[in-house]
Amino acid sequence: MSTSLNQRLFNAADALRSKMDASEYKDYLLGLVFYKYLSDQLLQTVVEQAGESLKDYDTLEKQEELYRAFLKDESSKDDLIQTLKDVISYDIEPDYLFHHLAKQAKQGTFQLNALHKGFIYLTTNFEQFEGLFDDIDLTSRKLGQDDQQRNITITEVIKQLDEIDVLSHDGDVVGDAYEYLISEFASSAGKKAGEFYTPKMVSKMMARIVTLGEEDRKIFSVYDAAMGSGSLMLNVKDYIKDTRNIKYHGQELNTTTYNLARMNLILHGVDDENMNLNNGDTLNKDWPTDEPYVFDSVLMNPPYSAKWSSDDSFMEDSRFMRYGRLAPKSKADFAFLLHGFYHLKDTGTMAIVLPHGILFRGGAEGAIRQKLLEDGSIYAVIGMPSNLFFGTSIPTTVVILKKNRTDRDVLFIDASNDFEKERNQNKLTEKHLDKIIEAYTDRDFKDKYSYLASFDEIKENEFNLNIPRYVDTFEEEEPVDMDHVGAEIKEIREEQKQLQKELYDTISELTYSKEDEDWIKGALEVFKYED
Repeated sequence: MSTSLNQRLFNAADALRSKMDASEYKDYLLGLVFYKYLSDQLLQTVVEQAGESLKDYDTLEKQEELYRAFLKDESSKDDLIQTLKDVISYDIEPDYLFHHLAKQAKQGTFQLNALHKGFIYLTTNFEQFEGLFDDIDLTSRKLGQDDQQRNITITEVIKQLDEIDVLSHDGDVVGDAYEYLISEFASSAGKKAGEFYTPKMVSKMMARIVTLGEEDRKIFSVYDAAMGSGSLMLNVKDYIKDTRNIKYHGQELNTTTYNLARMNLILHGVDDENMNLNNGDTLNKDWPTDEPYVFDSVLMNPPYSAKWSSDDSFMEDSRFMRYGRLAPKSKADFAFLLHGFYHLKDTGTMAIVLPHGILFRGGAEGAIRQKLLEDGSIYAVIGMPSNLFFGTSIPTTVVILKKNRTDRDVLFIDASNDFEKERNQNKLTEKHLDKIIEAYTDRDFKDKYSYLASFDEIKENEFNLNIPRYVDTFEEEEPVDMDHVGAEIKEIREEQKQLQKELYDTISELTYSKEDEDWIKGALEVFKYED
């Protein structure tokens, strides 16, 4: 599919890699790719709205000439701009188009200020782009010590990107290529990557689970209260047949990452009316509070064991009040879980990634876990392999929650040993994913892999959900065949004896001087043998 597109996009960052680390230069490259996409999409739309053929206007140069011709004609200018706003919800002045800037870059006349003006034009004239390019600091000294050096750096990136046709692919290829870049940056950024990315196969597994039985829904909503780049909830579109009416709701604390999510959703073709994203603190202030505030699915991979205020006033908060205790200040894991669960519809499914400690830690967490189990809210617990997520090597668990269940049993799946090692990271494969989903849907005992525990069993275990208490993965060692071992020892001794004889005979046949006589006698004594 888009391997070459992926690699060429990533190679365009060569001019930036030597100047800053991945967590920084990703903002420049991803922002420029997004701006190129908007520019190229506009030019293609002009051709289509003009009733012309893309075969005739098969280059950005020809498309830009057509655009300029329409804008010069006073009788068509206003109609074209209004049409662009109606069809793609924005327009860009021709002098700010990415391709035009790239032409200037190749001619040595490009100026950073022109790119900056293009950003300003979009962000000030169209609400959906407000603040979107704020993290692309074109005055940063990391791009160069002076304006000329900074100009040269961005010029090289623009020239590389201009050679790439981001619109000549079917489906979500450009969006998937964008996610490829995000994953590559996550791999390079190490610990910082956890702020914005959930590994693809984990996202797919969680999306498959929350959409089971919902594939034919005409309208389907998904919510992620710690959305990062938005990649986790975007996976839902692969399992809902009518993707036009998926409603994406997400919140992110980090402004840079929030903007990344907005770009990611737009590149995946999500219309503005299907996107409800917020830049805010999920735990300290509930969001959303207006309709809709409950959703068909909740997907979350929040920061593990983060700190939060845990102020007593939260005991009056409808998200937490019915559980009697608050998550401790040093570990917000259950605060995130309860927040997400509060925003789940009665008929919905929630999947959340958390550290294993939430399964067995006591105190306030133990009390919250017990209440969830007594209510039948915890539907399944899936143990994941260690070293699966960027930024942490600890094993994690995916907890599945549902509301208004008639049963209180819990399915345990131990998938901790199913992975492939790749570079410094463990990876899941489609085969591993299918195995998890099969166990999840079958919901019964599979030797050394899954177990359906009754509420009484869980109660006997004092509401401890540590997976080894329920899924026995102990592998017995094969019994030792002592007759076989004895025969092997005998054979080894015979081989040793034969070697000693050969060495003794070889040394005996050596010709040696008087001064070596004592050494030879000593060697013969060492290798002396009995028939």
